[in-house]
Amino acid sequence: MAAHHDKPLAIYYEQQHWFKPLFAELDRRGTNYVRLDAVEHSYSAEDHPEEEYSLVVNRMSPSAWNRDHGDAIFYTLGYLEHLKRRGVRVINGLKAFRTELSKAAQLSLLDSLDLPGPKARVIHRASQALAAAECLRWPIVVKPNIGGSGAGVKRFDTARGLALAVAEDALVFGLDSTALVQEFIPAREAHIVRVEVLNGRYLYAIKVHITGETFDLCPADICRTADGVDLNRGACAIDAPKTGIRVEAYTPPAEVIADVERIMRHAGIELGGVEYMTDDRDGQRYYYDINALSNFVADGPRVVGFDPFAKLVDWLEDEATKASGRELVAQEAR
Repeated sequence: MAAHHDKPLAIYYEQQHWFKPLFAELDRRGTNYVRLDAVEHSYSAEDHPEEEYSLVVNRMSPSAWNRDHGDAIFYTLGYLEHLKRRGVRVINGLKAFRTELSKAAQLSLLDSLDLPGPKARVIHRASQALAAAECLRWPIVVKPNIGGSGAGVKRFDTARGLALAVAEDALVFGLDSTALVQEFIPAREAHIVRVEVLNGRYLYAIKVHITGETFDLCPADICRTADGVDLNRGACAIDAPKTGIRVEAYTPPAEVIADVERIMRHAGIELGGVEYMTDDRDGQRYYYDINALSNFVADGPRVVGFDPFAKLVDWLEDEATKASGRELVAQEAR
């Protein structure tokens, strides 16, 4: 049954394939919604989006620069600012998007919450990389501040290798000319855990078995179960890498769930995921990636026992109805 809100909810997005399951679920229910393609989007300061949409769901991806859509990233900051000033209910709005766009900000957030993150220094030119690595344990990685699916991450085992990359101008700093020189964490049992939240609350977690040869850990691109069976590729990106990465449902310790919910609350992220791993050298848990763009795992019912997209649309319809109700009360008050 479609939700009771007069104005459509809006899905603002950039990646054309990741959200097909979301759109399919909205269409199946007959939900009143519109698609806002960030790549083609424009707006005016005089526009009144609060009169057009019950709410806006921000699904802009920081990895858009890998798809020649990097121009839409900073544009989106301005649009989210406009929505905020107009009083539009935005899921994963300005604060959330700013947190996601900066791995440096994510590490500062973790430190402020007394939660463990990988040791790193933030730099803005390649000539700083060697000095930044001096107080870190090797191996190290150099990663763009604005990341996304592991893009541009390079690992170095020696100072000589790093020096060579600096000399050859081979480091990738990305859109904002900022990078992290960070300790590489060897993952215990060669896996990471991704914990997903919906409405800021724990939804599910998956254990992702990594090959060690790739930094691309986008769960929607992971198309095999832990026993190696190919999953339904409907929820996978079209360019999903066939890297042999395997995934399985996992229930993290209660303290991890509490940590993740606290991280997301302070980041302003209502819908997204946090990734962590355990250092094989000393058993220390490290939170290392905070994502406001959650694609959900491929073939959710088989992997985690339910369809995350159904739960997402339940929530979106409820939030749109609430937002419409609040506006009605405000109008009557005027």
